[in-house]
Amino acid sequence: MRAPKFRRPRLPRTRRGQRRLVQAVMAGCVLALLPATWMYAVAGDRLRTAADVPRTDVAVVFGAGLWDGEPSPYLAHRLDAAAELYRTGRVEVVLVTGDNSREDYDEPDAMRVYLTRHGVPDGRIVSDYAGFDTWDSCVRAKKIFGVDEAVLISQGFHIRRAVALCQAAGVESYGVGVDAVHDATWYYGGTREILAAGKAALDAVFRPDPRFLGPQEPGVERALATAG
Repeated sequence: MRAPKFRRPRLPRTRRGQRRLVQAVMAGCVLALLPATWMYAVAGDRLRTAADVPRTDVAVVFGAGLWDGEPSPYLAHRLDAAAELYRTGRVEVVLVTGDNSREDYDEPDAMRVYLTRHGVPDGRIVSDYAGFDTWDSCVRAKKIFGVDEAVLISQGFHIRRAVALCQAAGVESYGVGVDAVHDATWYYGGTREILAAGKAALDAVFRPDPRFLGPQEPGVERALATAG
């Protein structure tokens, strides 16, 4: 049995057809770039360094994977920045948000242990076990933990999206983008952000509920009370 033959698409032969094809390609490129442009516009004046970020009660650290139960290097860099912000008095409480969808995978607890090793008291750390993606983490920070303002900590390729989404979720946000080695993971993350920008724009427009919402939790309020 012969394999079916696939015809290669034919390019338009007329100038008019070629012009329409070019216009369609350009329109597609513009539409593809709109979400990224929106993210840059929203987050443009809200990015800071750990040294000059405004003093804020809460820092939010987004999960970034575990290696053998320990924070991945990318996640460790985020947690190092959070510990520095706590030590310098720029934040009082750290909300760690990540994936705990399986018993054998617990990002928030691994993040908590790492932070306590680096000088952040356990009582100043609050865990969100249902931060399955950036939008879920931002919405839950607002609706579940009552966070109105926060410093967000992530790598540079992700921080703009985090700020844009938390702003859309009602959390007044500033972003601290931590340094990262330009390895395969960095390039993958940067490429992924191009695609994730489209989902982020849809989340900001349609504001879907997180995968898991649940009841309000007083963890952040209690931690801030001990800080006082």
